[in-house]
Amino acid sequence: MKKTLLIGIVVLLSACGGVKKTQEALNSGNYRSAMNKAIKNLAENKTKKGHQAYVLMLEDAFAKNTQREQEQIAFLLQDGNPANFEVVYNKYLQLKEIQQRIRPLMPLAIYEEGRDARFDFQNYDTQILVTKNKLSGYLYSNANSLLTEAQQKLDYRAAYDELKYLQEINPGYKETVAKMNEAYTKGLEYVRVEIGNETEQIIPERLEEELLDFNAYGINNFWTEFHTNPLNDITYDYALNVNFREINISPEQVREKQIIKEKQIKDGFEYLLDNEGNVVKDSLGNKIQVDKLRTVRCNFYQFTQFKAAQIAAKVSYTDLSNGQEINSYPLATEFVFEHIYANYKGDRRALDTDLIPLLDVRAVPFPTNEQMVYDAGEDLKLRLKSIISQNQMVVQNHFND
Repeated sequence: MKKTLLIGIVVLLSACGGVKKTQEALNSGNYRSAMNKAIKNLAENKTKKGHQAYVLMLEDAFAKNTQREQEQIAFLLQDGNPANFEVVYNKYLQLKEIQQRIRPLMPLAIYEEGRDARFDFQNYDTQILVTKNKLSGYLYSNANSLLTEAQQKLDYRAAYDELKYLQEINPGYKETVAKMNEAYTKGLEYVRVEIGNETEQIIPERLEEELLDFNAYGINNFWTEFHTNPLNDITYDYALNVNFREINISPEQVREKQIIKEKQIKDGFEYLLDNEGNVVKDSLGNKIQVDKLRTVRCNFYQFTQFKAAQIAAKVSYTDLSNGQEINSYPLATEFVFEHIYANYKGDRRALDTDLIPLLDVRAVPFPTNEQMVYDAGEDLKLRLKSIISQNQMVVQNHFND
């Protein structure tokens, strides 16, 4: 009984809170929010007496929202600025959309007044089509002007955005798609990617290919193309240079460490003797046995195969229009090959349990210098990806300036 009462109180408070928030939205002039909250609750149960407040608030908010939107539309049209067509178009769409959401709920009864809620629905289709055509003409004309008078790539990108929006609201309008392609091509920035090698080591061909495989990096920048094989018919905006400055590979080393272990182990049993040398018996007359212990010793020889490769490089961005280096970043990584194995001399029972598995391991061939450099490059690729991702914004800001 208490549990049921508690649930009822929670539901009541929640319902009251919903009505209060809807009323606050209505009172503050946030009519769309008020309508959204009312529609959501009425869609769940429009005949519930506790939802009567939502019916009244929906009726009120709809009337006030319609009046305000129509007044703003009239003002914007009177202003005569074609840039207002987008706002007007979206206002008409919103007015139609809210009507479409209310229609399925009709009729909405107001019990105390003995009537249904009144909504002055209007057909906005003609206004939507007329405004869309005017907006389309404005967007197309504005994009054409940007394409014709463009002085920098940002102008082409602005034209592309206009045309993309035009294609969304009015697909196939005139030559929108063709002009989008033109704006995109001219708005792209091209980055020439190069790898330099100042070291005396050979960079593995496989590593170089993977460093230059920007598709594998998952870097997505709509307005940037990275070219690892520069094309003659393209004027490049930037150069991205990965310059290997130092590659150090240590000699192959085998380090030996000797560990001496001693341990007392059980080695059979013997009978317990008293001070006179007689065998001690228990209360049942059985001879008492005790563990016979002895100390064993083992020389444990641990061998560590070791080889390391360090790579130091520099990543730099250069503005090819003036030869100015925009930014540069040091790039360093290390790969360590380490293999441990062991053998022993003596009684292996003296060894700790964590040492015993090493006795089953054998020496392995050292990796080649080329493999060491390639393995170090795996981390290098991750660091390079991070630098490129972080500095796309830096390059973009420079480009905007």
